Amino acid sequence: MQTLQLEHKEGYVIVQMNHGKVNAIDPLLAKELGEVFRAMEADEQIKGLVLTGRPHCFSAGLDIVTLSQGGKEGVKEFWRHYLATLQAMVRFSKPFVCAITGYAPAGATILALCADYRVMGQGPKHVIGMHEFKMAMQIPELLCDIYAYHLGERLAWQAVQNAQLFNSDEAKAIGLVDESLAVEEVLPHAEQQLQRLMKVHLPVYQKSKTYLRKDLLRRVDRDIEEMVDVIAQEWDDPFVQATVKAFLASLKRDRSA
Repeated sequence: MQTLQLEHKEGYVIVQMNHGKVNAIDPLLAKELGEVFRAMEADEQIKGLVLTGRPHCFSAGLDIVTLSQGGKEGVKEFWRHYLATLQAMVRFSKPFVCAITGYAPAGATILALCADYRVMGQGPKHVIGMHEFKMAMQIPELLCDIYAYHLGERLAWQAVQNAQLFNSDEAKAIGLVDESLAVEEVLPHAEQQLQRLMKVHLPVYQKSKTYLRKDLLRRVDRDIEEMVDVIAQEWDDPFVQATVKAFLASLKRDRSA
């Protein structure tokens, strides 16, 4: 794995994103995450999984720079991998805990929301939520569905309209995360929660997880190519392209300042 570090422990694995300065989600990271989740699902020795980032950095979300440089086929390649990863994460039948060690906006929020339990680190820059409206960008339907599954449609739509990002305490209050702790406590508490869940007889856990997440499973049970085609069409919108170019220009100005 080029973008992930795997630490195998007794009966479970810690999957740490370790990709560039901010763990931006590009095609390679999206692809490798999906591969790991599918492999861990099939591995009978693995009874659970923790997904985490580095201290103060879970993931900055989708790599817009890379997306903008790949053309239409590059956009399609990314979304094939990313959507397949979301499917693999939601379908992961074993205990899955997310240790959100820092900022996790937009696409990183959706990764975290695929988990059964989320522990988030406190900090002024540690936020979660969907803020695509700041760039007037469309949030793909599957991402909207996962967000709305957790917040409910009314609150999710309200938060999206306001491009609202939540700190760890706010996220806990509305149910986006389960615990809000100091950063150094996030991973240990995530492991403790995973170990607690692993004490449940695995077939019981798996069946109950399926029964109680029927709606979420239904939402991800779609044809990826159909979803990718819709996203690619939305990405081709001239206004979206102009917005992306303006965003990239602002990044260049910030770096040169």
